Amino acid sequence: MATPTEPGREFWRGMLLADGSTTIPRWTRTPAPGVAEHDSTIPEDVPTALCRLADQMAVPASAAQLAAHAKVLAALCGKREIVTGYVAAPGGPPLPCRLTTEPDTWRALLRDVRRVESELLAHKDFAVEEFARELGVAEQPFEVVFDPTGDGDLTGRTALRVGVVREDERVVLRLRYRTDVLDADCAARIAGYHRTALMLLAVDPDAEHGPQSLLSAEEFRFQLDELAGPCRTLPNRRVHELFEGRVRMHPDAVAVVHGDRRLTYRELNARANRLARALLARGLRREGAVAVVTERNLDWVAAVIAVFKAGGVYVPIEPHLPADRVTAMLRRADCWLVLTELGSTSSLDHDLDTLSRVELIYIDAACGQPYAEDDLDVHVGQEQLAYIYFTSGSTGEPKGAMCEHAGMLNHLYAKIDDLGIAADQAVAQTAPQCVDDSLWQLLSALLVGGRTLLVEQEAILDIERFVDAIVRGRVAVLQITPSHLEVVLASLEHTPRRLPDLRFVSVTGEELRTDLARRWFAAQPGIGLVNAYGATETSDDTHHEVMTVPPAGDRVPLGRCVNNIRAYVVDEHLMPVPLGAPGAIVFSGVCVGRGYVNDPERTRSAFLADPHREGERLYRGGDYGRWSPEGKLEFLGRRDHQVKICGRRVEIGEIETVLSRVPGVRAGVVVVAGRAGLSDRLIAYYDGPEPVDADVVRGRLAEALPKHMVPAAFHWLRSLPLTADGTVDRRTLATRAAERAEEPDRDPPSTPTERRLAVAWAKALGMRADQIDRHDHFFDRGGTSLSAVQLVNGLDRAVSLGDVTRNPVLADLAQVLASR
Repeated sequence: MATPTEPGREFWRGMLLADGSTTIPRWTRTPAPGVAEHDSTIPEDVPTALCRLADQMAVPASAAQLAAHAKVLAALCGKREIVTGYVAAPGGPPLPCRLTTEPDTWRALLRDVRRVESELLAHKDFAVEEFARELGVAEQPFEVVFDPTGDGDLTGRTALRVGVVREDERVVLRLRYRTDVLDADCAARIAGYHRTALMLLAVDPDAEHGPQSLLSAEEFRFQLDELAGPCRTLPNRRVHELFEGRVRMHPDAVAVVHGDRRLTYRELNARANRLARALLARGLRREGAVAVVTERNLDWVAAVIAVFKAGGVYVPIEPHLPADRVTAMLRRADCWLVLTELGSTSSLDHDLDTLSRVELIYIDAACGQPYAEDDLDVHVGQEQLAYIYFTSGSTGEPKGAMCEHAGMLNHLYAKIDDLGIAADQAVAQTAPQCVDDSLWQLLSALLVGGRTLLVEQEAILDIERFVDAIVRGRVAVLQITPSHLEVVLASLEHTPRRLPDLRFVSVTGEELRTDLARRWFAAQPGIGLVNAYGATETSDDTHHEVMTVPPAGDRVPLGRCVNNIRAYVVDEHLMPVPLGAPGAIVFSGVCVGRGYVNDPERTRSAFLADPHREGERLYRGGDYGRWSPEGKLEFLGRRDHQVKICGRRVEIGEIETVLSRVPGVRAGVVVVAGRAGLSDRLIAYYDGPEPVDADVVRGRLAEALPKHMVPAAFHWLRSLPLTADGTVDRRTLATRAAERAEEPDRDPPSTPTERRLAVAWAKALGMRADQIDRHDHFFDRGGTSLSAVQLVNGLDRAVSLGDVTRNPVLADLAQVLASR
């Protein structure tokens, strides 16, 4: 799965700033200093209707204009609560104007706006500072100012000023804007939103304004059609059938390599055919679930292809998962056939006691049976279910995402096309079986006559061995997480070497930082980078940002939709938001899966009918983003990481956004630490190439956030801890935060070797050396496989990764180090 779901990655959506104003999206490809103006005539019947409504409700016409402005600004910012500047007296300073679009109808909104406007007019002669203090917001600056007279100029940091004027019997909407923030087309669009809002208010003031879109028909069509991925005609064949075609073309070519073992296309096909017949002989039906419980080896490859050949549904299960989790997965998927191998059944032994229907099929034994080796004749349709990948669920029980053959094939061809995978090339297979990225890494090369290199787990965690494996295997395409890329890059920077066959590195699972991308191109200028984004529920990746040169901007976008994929950025009513505005990212097209297996409630909440494409499914997963002027998707975070601090709701992602912007901070994570008898606290962790003083970071956040959103403590780590699949391990950080609340007395390192090791250990774990106990356990203190690699590198490889694993207690590892 390639889903950067951690919150707080540069929330570029509109938000209330610490000064109380509201930001608007930047939308210009060529920002340049200056001021421009846009006038737009309002149709004659609209002011007439609004005057009648104003007379009926005993409100001034300016209230209707302000109500429309509130609706527009809320749409641009993606928030219901907004603060804008309001010019209460001609030529006067703008007053802070706090508005909400919470009232459901236009009439109710107009009443609420009128109340606010009356308060502003009553205070027009007051000192602005005093009035701002009453509202709890700052006097200035305002990014957006509403001026009923339409005559004011831009001052301070104001980016947009909106007003309505009369000229030659016309009512004109006038926008003044900064050209480093908006371009002419965007200004025209914003004027159009205001005209539409005024018209909707005039036509039916009792209508609910929430579901009503402000977009023009042209922009609506552009977002639905022009931002979609390119149309690509796919072969009317399934993945295993395309593989069989390659078998016929070059049967003796090497298909898959694992260590010193390899299988040709003919050998792999014959083994998969025997396994498929073994499944059918045991009663496998169409779309019957088959669990594959093996290590990442040649048997795994044959088993996956066999399930497809037999018309079954592939359910990957890693052999070392906890038994209870395996039981839950098998039950949820209604899975009673398991392809496995000797040595991979420890979790299954428990399941056999509780799941009486489960039947184990040992791969070696089945292949030793006299099953035919020729291709089967089992019809598999493109709409047929291909696989079920289980992901963690918010309820604590894994949920199984179901995807069909058409979506799987479309994704494989997106990889083949965008990464240039071709015959005689090798694709590295590095992802664990339970991660959906493992599937394209496994199969893509086999559809075009290439070969798959299964990189052993021990090599993945030993950077020198890993690079050796890539070079020796002549790998052309590799996918890893940005955190893993950073470790690999550090090794290449320390000991430069050529990677002659590598053409593309795809990164996924976390935010790809601009500085890391630039470092990569400085070290390996001829090897492209692809920022990949998607979700398990959408047949894996839906977006690729393909780079062959360093990124020019201050962030790496998610890129454009891949072939046959549509992504929309929508509001709560599934209507597209204005271009550049923040909204929920939803997906449509062939990629969208069928739902969660045997879980109708969670399926209904995430898989919907596409309101814009009759008969198609839509997936809504919880990520938020925006479109850039280049037509690329940008990830903004998630809105479901909410907590309450001092009784106030806090979006952790918003804090993390500001934290990640602090100079010297590479990435930041905020967790909640509970304290007995006391209120919860926010604890911030951040990493970077060099330590950044906590007081400096605290000061930066205090400048941008309300006091209750500034974390109580800040801790620098050399790198944030990661889970097994390469994403930030928030649970470890939360545990560490709780432990820091009250550090017990420690038994400090006592020998020079122990003290040396404690310094290296502290760097790898991101803590002070004086917090390390000689009896501490590396992995219990938050160590991960990658931080163990960093520890080994920090000790100049005086110990091995195996030494750390076998001797995780500091005193024991120190004895190993001293002996050398």
